[in-house]
Amino acid sequence: MKESMWIECIDTRASIKISPDISKAKSLIDTAKGRIDFLKRNDVVSDNSNYIFEGYYSSALEMIHAIVLVKGYKVSNHICLGYYLRDVLKRHDLYRVFDDCRFKRNSLIYYGRKMPIETATDTIKKCIVLINELEKLVDLNI
Repeated sequence: MKESMWIECIDTRASIKISPDISKAKSLIDTAKGRIDFLKRNDVVSDNSNYIFEGYYSSALEMIHAIVLVKGYKVSNHICLGYYLRDVLKRHDLYRVFDDCRFKRNSLIYYGRKMPIETATDTIKKCIVLINELEKLVDLNI
C-alpha cells in the first residue's frame, strides 16, 4: 500500500514510534551543516549543478530526520517525511517545496534525468529556503 498521509505511514509501519534520540538528531544536524558549508564554497555550474542539488537535498533530508527523531519517530521513506511536515507540523508550504525537490532528486537518482542548469539553480535556491525554515524548526525542538 502506498501511503498518502501521515496516519497511513504509521499504519504501514513506514513510520514507527521510538524513544526520542536527541544525540542522533544533533549529529544529523551537524552533518547537514557541514555539508552545506562545503556546498557554499562551490560555484554552481552546468557540470556540478545536479550534484550540488543532491547535496542540499541530503542536508534537508537529514534535518527532517532530526525533527522526527526528537519527536520520537523513525521514518523509513522520504514520502512519509513529507507527510510529517504537511500533516503533523501543518507546514504545507514546506511540504510542497520538499516534495518538489524529492521528485527532482528521484528523477536524477532512479531515472538518470539530469536537470538543466536553470532548473537545478532554481531548485537549489528552493532547497536552501527549505533548509533555512527547517533549521528554525530544529532549533525549536532541540
